[in-house]
Amino acid sequence: MTMRIGIEAQRLYRPNKHGMDMVALESIKALRKIDPDNEYIVFTRPGEDQGCLKPGGNLEIVEIPAITYADWEQIQLPRAVAKHGVDLLHSTSNTAPVHVPVPTVVTVHDIIFLEQSLSTMKTASAYQRLGHVYRRWNVPHVMKHADRVITVSEFERNRIQDRIPGIAGKLDVVHNGVSERFFDFVPPWKRMEVRRRLGLPKEYVLFLGNTDPKKNTPNVIKAYAQYAASEPTPLPLVVADLPEERIDRVLEEIGLTHIKPHIKRLGYINPVDMPHLYGNATLFLYPSLRESFGLPIIEAMAASTPVITSTRASMPEVAGSAAMLVDPEQPKDIARMISILVSDVSLRNTLRQRGRDRARKFSWYAAADQLRSVYAEVAGNKSALRLVA
Repeated sequence: MTMRIGIEAQRLYRPNKHGMDMVALESIKALRKIDPDNEYIVFTRPGEDQGCLKPGGNLEIVEIPAITYADWEQIQLPRAVAKHGVDLLHSTSNTAPVHVPVPTVVTVHDIIFLEQSLSTMKTASAYQRLGHVYRRWNVPHVMKHADRVITVSEFERNRIQDRIPGIAGKLDVVHNGVSERFFDFVPPWKRMEVRRRLGLPKEYVLFLGNTDPKKNTPNVIKAYAQYAASEPTPLPLVVADLPEERIDRVLEEIGLTHIKPHIKRLGYINPVDMPHLYGNATLFLYPSLRESFGLPIIEAMAASTPVITSTRASMPEVAGSAAMLVDPEQPKDIARMISILVSDVSLRNTLRQRGRDRARKFSWYAAADQLRSVYAEVAGNKSALRLVA
């Protein structure tokens, strides 16, 4: 029997997408391809990037206007679910409606917001602080009442089970995937075109930041400064996805404004350009303090870029033996690893091959197949309960 599966993707159409938004988008794209038997109704807010996903075939997109995030999720979304006759709802980005008239699946990417208090978020934006409060209220409740909870790594599964042990029996791991475009061969002329357009150096160390404290920006910049001080001609540091004013503030706070000429600041990068940004880099820095998965790790690996990442959280699980691991709170260790990789061509080549092989283990189609099985089990269990009753 055909199911009508509702998927919450509130931020799907926003132009500047980040981790959870990209996971939702890639999952939906894969589901529509591997599962032509069911109907998918994607619920989203109106936004500028309507070209990222087009309706058609077994995919319907319903735009729901709202005043605030909470109004959209707690009031408008349940109404739309009832109106469009879906059989179950999958909320994709940690939070979910408290009351909804159908069985529910919720993806909880991480529970960082349960592990830290507001007092520790001194550098976070007002939006991040408000979201922190909302998630602390919403997520424990929806996890307890959802029919199935999905997370993205074994590390995060263990963290969730420790915090909310009663849900262990309905908690599944569905690893993120990596898009095929990151594996694609990029001809030299295309690399040069992207390099010119973005103003990239011929060789560089790449770092993806953002304003979230877990990205470890101050320690990364300290490490780069130590590396640069030890080299007569250091490679420049290219920083993407972090506003220039934020980088300048960090440089001032840690007393390293003198290295500003060595730093190329790009701001937000369109996802279309990300494979080229990785692929042109000499190495990729991702020594976060805490990640539930770390999608950029496998994206960089797919693009044949050597990776330095963290010994903490999910990052060793995702990277396997295909990256160099460092203590994220030891800038001298990060700096030493940068120097080693920059100078050792053989090691970089080894990591490129290992990285490509490792990235191949993470597929959006495999993730979508697991999701399809979860939907079938949840809908089947509810049907069986109705028949018994």
